[in-house]
Amino acid sequence: MAEAHQAVAFQFTITPEGIDLQLSYQALNQIYLSGVRSWKKRVSRVRNSLIKGVYPASPSSWLFVAIGILATMYMQSDPSMGLITKIQQHLPLSLHMSLSAQGQTMVSALVFSTLLWLSLILALRFCLKLLLSYHQWMFEKHGRMSNTTKVWVPLVRLLSSRKPLLYSYQSSLPHLPVPAIQDTVSRYLESVRPLLTDPEFKRMSDLANEFESNLGNRLQRYLKLKALWATNYVSDWWEEYVYLRSRGPIMVNSNYYGMDFLYVTPTSVQAARAGNTITALLLYRRKVNREELKPSRVPGTVIPLCAAQCERMFNTTRTPGVETDVLQHWLDSEFVAVYHRGRYFRLWVYRAGRLLSPREIEDQIQRILDDASPPLPGEEKLGALTAGDRIPWAQMRKQYFSSGVNKRSLDTIERAAFFVTLDDEEQGMRGDDPEGNLDSYAKSLLHGKCYDRWFDKSFSVVIYKNGKSGLNAEHSWADAPTVAHLWEYTLATDAFQLGYTEDGHCKGDVEPSLPQPQRLVWNIPAEVQAQVSSSLAVAQALADDVDCHVFPFREFGKGRIKKCRVSPDAFIQISLQLAYYRDRGGFCLTYEASMTRLFREGRTETVRSCSNESCAFIKALESGETEEECRRLFQLASERHQNLYRMAMTGAGIDRHLFCLYVVSKYLGVESPFLKEVLSEPWRLSTSQTPVQQMNLFDLKNHPDFISLGGGFGPVADDGYGVSYIIVGEDMVNFHVSSKYSCSQTDSHRFGVQISKAMQDIMALLSADPKTSLSSKGTDHPQSKKLQ
Repeated sequence: MAEAHQAVAFQFTITPEGIDLQLSYQALNQIYLSGVRSWKKRVSRVRNSLIKGVYPASPSSWLFVAIGILATMYMQSDPSMGLITKIQQHLPLSLHMSLSAQGQTMVSALVFSTLLWLSLILALRFCLKLLLSYHQWMFEKHGRMSNTTKVWVPLVRLLSSRKPLLYSYQSSLPHLPVPAIQDTVSRYLESVRPLLTDPEFKRMSDLANEFESNLGNRLQRYLKLKALWATNYVSDWWEEYVYLRSRGPIMVNSNYYGMDFLYVTPTSVQAARAGNTITALLLYRRKVNREELKPSRVPGTVIPLCAAQCERMFNTTRTPGVETDVLQHWLDSEFVAVYHRGRYFRLWVYRAGRLLSPREIEDQIQRILDDASPPLPGEEKLGALTAGDRIPWAQMRKQYFSSGVNKRSLDTIERAAFFVTLDDEEQGMRGDDPEGNLDSYAKSLLHGKCYDRWFDKSFSVVIYKNGKSGLNAEHSWADAPTVAHLWEYTLATDAFQLGYTEDGHCKGDVEPSLPQPQRLVWNIPAEVQAQVSSSLAVAQALADDVDCHVFPFREFGKGRIKKCRVSPDAFIQISLQLAYYRDRGGFCLTYEASMTRLFREGRTETVRSCSNESCAFIKALESGETEEECRRLFQLASERHQNLYRMAMTGAGIDRHLFCLYVVSKYLGVESPFLKEVLSEPWRLSTSQTPVQQMNLFDLKNHPDFISLGGGFGPVADDGYGVSYIIVGEDMVNFHVSSKYSCSQTDSHRFGVQISKAMQDIMALLSADPKTSLSSKGTDHPQSKKLQ
């Protein structure tokens, strides 16, 4: 096998005279350089651990403390109030024997200085944690900052003045609080009131009150105990029970996708686009490993967000199990796994510790594209195992992929930095119906052919024949904002930093002695091939049922919305409520994803966007109430939505608390009719905003066509819609709508039309206001409130 020969650093033969040893100095040199790179990474990790371990102080601050203590002692003063003398008395006998009295005093002073320095670090970190636990600033009216917040802002800025590493804030982030059970129950009842009739609401109120007064308090005690012990009382259970224990297909049901630029394809050369994209992703990995990325913050503020999700971004795979899957993360690999026309390859992206140039990676990708060898028996559709049900995949993996050549090839895929698919299709805006092709583009990224993506990888990059790109991400290890940050960096680095030659190829030189990409070898027995066919049938049925519609809304964007002094997110969410009401003739339980990364290891919380206020506005608008009354009700609905969003961000949400109480009840073996009913309610409208986090990377003024399409996900309910949207620039909102063809009541294109009409109708209502504004207070989205 070719890969076996390339892995040998020396050869030997047996001769009558003895052993004839033939050293390969080139191979040994590569081993040496690779080892040097490995040791550099270890040294870097130790250095970063020290820097972030003492944050918000710096390692050099120890020197200032030590000099200050010694200088004070030199002036015949004891700043330790006798502690230095006590330390001197307890020094080891060997130091008493070898050092003079003055030397012993010096050592004791240095020990005291170190202890004082560590105490100051702990005090600073505790103060920073207290400051980051203050969230009242988020609830204050725009332009009406309280005296407490005025004092709080400069203190946070002072303790954050040093340039932090990616993980510097982790130990200073507060823990997610457990809400009072009566508060959660009260908020829940308020959220479902507009969806229930009077008898239904009375029945639910009785269930809730009975739960609160009896079983709820018992479950709450266990949850508070967990919150005292665990870093985050939600995240581990959320990852395990919502994601890893799901036994159905993760394709469509869990994985999500991200798209390329809307109008621009930087190059039409498939291999070149792959070369730059792979390089940009590896440069991002280098920044993560060196912790050179700036910690994410609440936009417009100095408030940091948890960065824990970055830890498993690369070299991570979800491996199937019979009862539960496992997320496996390995140390950095120096290769990526590539799929093309039914064949799997290992592509080395480092040479003797050096990252290959984009042009070299392009050359390697082109070798794969030019390889005309056919797939091995059973190889072409092997990826369908990751797209079907989890239990059959777990059984096949254990029985047929736990040893031999299949294990070695599977290990290559699972341990790769990430997965790359070289797709034979063309996607993006093209032909006679450019925007209509976006629907096909979305479906291709969401599920492809159901076997040409490795859905278990943390993310799979797709490079199409015409140079268009995109990715499919597994959901259990991180949420969309983390992947969106990675993808923004990748697109910007590809287009603006790495760039292309005039003929569309990558820049850089090529080392002619690079080894060929290695074909992975499989031995797929008939039993596995039969299961592949079965898993593919399940996945194909799921994929064929997904109705995707992607459309850019160009009539206006956040610029015009803000002129009406309305939060863009609240505007869009209420528009979605209006669109659903017109589409289905009623209201439904609505899910909007909000982050809880203000807290350590925080992930998401649910904003229940369908509120009493939003329903009152929609009913008034549709029943022909006066414009003035409709505007008044819209103002209330907008302010209510913003408050719900703020509460979710600050740990006062509803659904994660109820979810954890339900998990505790299962551990205790007790049934709660209230929790069982709450957790079984369908989210017929599931929505999410893709945040734009690094606008500084995109020069939209000089390059206005480099607009991201964002990404989307499949429908959560069989009879509902999934809606993702990204607010790009000042004048556009891109929408991704999904539903199922099997439901006669839903239609993604029809709902897209309703969204556009709802947006325009609400804007017409607001624009007709003679005051040109609805409210002079509280209209900023919580993520865009300015605290400079």
